[in-house]
Amino acid sequence: MQPSLEKLRKFFRLEHENKYQNTAIIGGLAKMLDYWEGEARAEGITEEVIQAVVSRLRSYEKLSPDGRAESLKGLWKRIAETYPEAGQKPKQVQAPRPQPQQPSTPLSEPKPENEGSSPPKPAEKTQPQQYQQKPRQNPPPRSEAVAGAKHSQTPAALNAKLTVLQGVGPKNAESLEKLGMQTLGDMLYYFPRRYEDYSQLKPIQSLMYNDVVTVLGTIQSVHNRPIRGGKQSIIEVVIGDGTGSIRLSYFNQPWLMNRFKQGDAISVSGKIDQYLGRLVMNSPDWEPVEVENLHTNRIVPIYSLTERITQNWLRKQMNQVVTYWAPAVVDALPDNIKRAAQLVSIGEALTQIHFPDSQARLKLARERLGFDEIFYLQMGVMRQKRDWRSVEGRRFPVSDEWLGARLGTLPFTLTSAQQTALADIRADFDSGKPMNRLVQGDVGSGKTVVAALGASIVVSGGAQAAIMAPTSILAEQHYRNFINLLAGDGGTMQQSEIRLLVGSTTESEKEAIRQGLQDGSIKIVIGTHAVIEPDVLFKDLQFVVIDEQHRFGVEQRAELRSKGTNPHLLVMTATPIPRSLALTVFGDLDISVIDVMPEGRQPITTHVLRPQERERAYTLVRAQIKNGSQAFIVYPLIDESEKIDARAAVDDFDTLSKEVFPDLKLGLLHGRMKPAEKDEVMVKFRDKEVDILVSTTVIEVGVDVPNSTVMLIEGADRFGLAQLHQLRGRVGRGSVQSTCLLIPTHEDATENERLQAMANTNDGFVLADLDLKLRGPGEFLGTRQAGYATTLKMANITDVKLIEKAREQAQALFERDPELSQPEHALLAEAFERFWSGGKGDVS
Repeated sequence: MQPSLEKLRKFFRLEHENKYQNTAIIGGLAKMLDYWEGEARAEGITEEVIQAVVSRLRSYEKLSPDGRAESLKGLWKRIAETYPEAGQKPKQVQAPRPQPQQPSTPLSEPKPENEGSSPPKPAEKTQPQQYQQKPRQNPPPRSEAVAGAKHSQTPAALNAKLTVLQGVGPKNAESLEKLGMQTLGDMLYYFPRRYEDYSQLKPIQSLMYNDVVTVLGTIQSVHNRPIRGGKQSIIEVVIGDGTGSIRLSYFNQPWLMNRFKQGDAISVSGKIDQYLGRLVMNSPDWEPVEVENLHTNRIVPIYSLTERITQNWLRKQMNQVVTYWAPAVVDALPDNIKRAAQLVSIGEALTQIHFPDSQARLKLARERLGFDEIFYLQMGVMRQKRDWRSVEGRRFPVSDEWLGARLGTLPFTLTSAQQTALADIRADFDSGKPMNRLVQGDVGSGKTVVAALGASIVVSGGAQAAIMAPTSILAEQHYRNFINLLAGDGGTMQQSEIRLLVGSTTESEKEAIRQGLQDGSIKIVIGTHAVIEPDVLFKDLQFVVIDEQHRFGVEQRAELRSKGTNPHLLVMTATPIPRSLALTVFGDLDISVIDVMPEGRQPITTHVLRPQERERAYTLVRAQIKNGSQAFIVYPLIDESEKIDARAAVDDFDTLSKEVFPDLKLGLLHGRMKPAEKDEVMVKFRDKEVDILVSTTVIEVGVDVPNSTVMLIEGADRFGLAQLHQLRGRVGRGSVQSTCLLIPTHEDATENERLQAMANTNDGFVLADLDLKLRGPGEFLGTRQAGYATTLKMANITDVKLIEKAREQAQALFERDPELSQPEHALLAEAFERFWSGGKGDVS
């Protein structure tokens, strides 16, 4: 029996079980007609049967329960007359599995392609009635329908190559492959990048400059006017609608002379411009009004293109595939989740995301597709968290007296936020499960102290700790802090038990460190990626600290974890993580926030200056240096570029040294320098042998120079907020009032939203949320995590409401069936594995 008829039988039986209360489908049995008609026609069900079903179900709500029973029994008897198999007693009803017949309309044998002409039009009647512009009510969420990921019940035809489409030959298929489309299924999930809403028609007399509209009119005249000595031409078309007329201009498209005929009625869509005081439209989309308005008079999808592919042609191909196949994919998402989250079916979502009938329907489609992505992401994150907690972790309990004695040796008092973070870490150590915690806090908030105290707890229990930093400078900075905090006056450790291992460490010293780690005489090692090299072995590694963790790849972090047996893991970042990211890609980590700055630290004053005010900035720099302070001048580029209009460090360094600050000592730091050269410059700056450090963003992480009080950032509009905030945190490390000056590339960028936000607040979390909205998640994440967050096609990573909804449903399902092993979750398990395929470990 055809799947659409099987689906009917399924819901008729459910309605019988519900005593004909019209509850088999949310909103009433008639709601299934929204998608059933299309499915039935696609499967070749006779029109007589389709109309019989439509008429009976539309009147079903008005009948009494007895009348409904008679109506459905009579309808099924009518269906069985045409399809005898429908009259047979069904075997156990399973979820319908579409097996569509080879359609004669949208699919055909590949045909030779004339590459010199426009792609051939698809066969007639490939643009179904359901896309005609007519008012339709938004359907309520349905409990049946389709899925966002391929799985074993996906129709085999969706794996067909694109050349089965009429109008797609080998060369066009090759072009579509560059866009990531190789099969019909790929086309379903190649979503528009934006939309133009041409659904509001206007009479010509009401048009205004800058309107984006659709106009219907009759062609009054067509002229071809040569320009530039006859080398180019403009086709000028005047159309009128009885209220007025408007001129359309098409540049260098002479073939249009044969397409536009005086007296023809056409629909044009585009932006209203002005020329010599008259309103005009330049190169608007157009169609004869008899043709269904796929490109005009509706909300029009705009796709990313490549060579040989035009919007109109691609929309026609998309329409063939979406119309026919969107209803044919089986939904992996369980019905109860769709009901609870109030989601439309995937068939509805795939249809409306490509050819939306209204902004409301488009919003529902976005929500369904976005929900699926976040849901799968959440399930993966929860599985990782469970896997991490499923193993035993060694306990490291300490008494209040012991911890109080350690805190008493510190030269300062911990802030309330530091105390809370330390309490979290202490609880993790005593939980019997491996710690998996993220400590986030602004530059200078005191994360290192908390990590050092954590390391001392582990060392007191007889084990070892490793601290990995992304740069040698930062590793050396941590090393000095650990020595002062743990091996200084009143400390419990010897300096020889804490060692620094970086690329510049001599080979003999490296060998001694490796030996000390292996025999246990070295308790804490601090270093860069040298810490995870294969020949570095530990006697008993139980605590791993990773600073600026998003700068390390997942493989590197996993390698460091593997150095011990289920070690406790603490990761730290000075980049505040927005709540939406904390709920998703960092969802497997427990999070501690250090949001209170140490006493005596003053907020940094930030000013945005126009480029012509640069001399004011130089004057401030001179004044600060005269008072004994130091300064940074940061650039977005190393060298000048023809492609990027921005100042560069190397080029400006000579000018600054010889002309602007000839009496001061300047140092240059950038990413192309060798590590040893970078370290040499940074050491000179730290030791006050350099007054001004001219640098690129390599100083974003790991430079602690309390004597620096002013930072000048050139081309500030070219940086993200996260970067600007990190850079600004390099000054103000001492008790002296510090200043950050932002100079954009051009004067008109002075009002840049990011720059103004920097001037208005020092709150890293406010800036992080804004940066996420403006620039996406790449600013916050490394390769692995950014891969998941930025390849989400529909989910908006800033949509906390949707994220929390998906998280709630994922948690509920995870509690019931964490392995997705129950039969009703088989398709979901396949979709989940496909979403996470290619992953190489933990997200965080």
